[in-house]
Amino acid sequence: MSFFRRLPSDVRKGLATTSGERVLTFARTDEGYVVATDLALFLPDGERVPWETVEQAGWDDEGLSLTTSDGRRLSARVAEPHRLPEAVRERVNSTIVVNKHVQLPGRGGVRLVARRSPGADAFTWTFHFDEGLDPADPGLRAQAEQALEGLRRSMGV
Repeated sequence: MSFFRRLPSDVRKGLATTSGERVLTFARTDEGYVVATDLALFLPDGERVPWETVEQAGWDDEGLSLTTSDGRRLSARVAEPHRLPEAVRERVNSTIVVNKHVQLPGRGGVRLVARRSPGADAFTWTFHFDEGLDPADPGLRAQAEQALEGLRRSMGV
């Protein structure tokens, strides 16, 4: 019996996977299952969270907690995570192409992060400003854009 077949068939059939998407690991919760595929994490309510949208993931005695790129905080109580923490860490890290902190003139800095969907060529850049900096400040944004342009030139991307 393969590992994939141990996931109950009704759970497997209920996942909104894409063609060719593979289940890597899963863990049971009181509400259902958390399932990690090569492209996304499925929460017990069936929500699909693509790996490239996971900004932070953590584990504690309560289970899994996630913060997504749109600021949502998601969680799942997982008593026995098995290989899920390693899979989450590996899949999130696999989407990161560039992760570089750049000091801005006299103001602190910004972390420039390029991420891509698994199997995709194009990637998306995000700015993560140091604490206390206002990301809506147009001058600060312009400095960050200049830093990004310099980084892209130096890396040839």
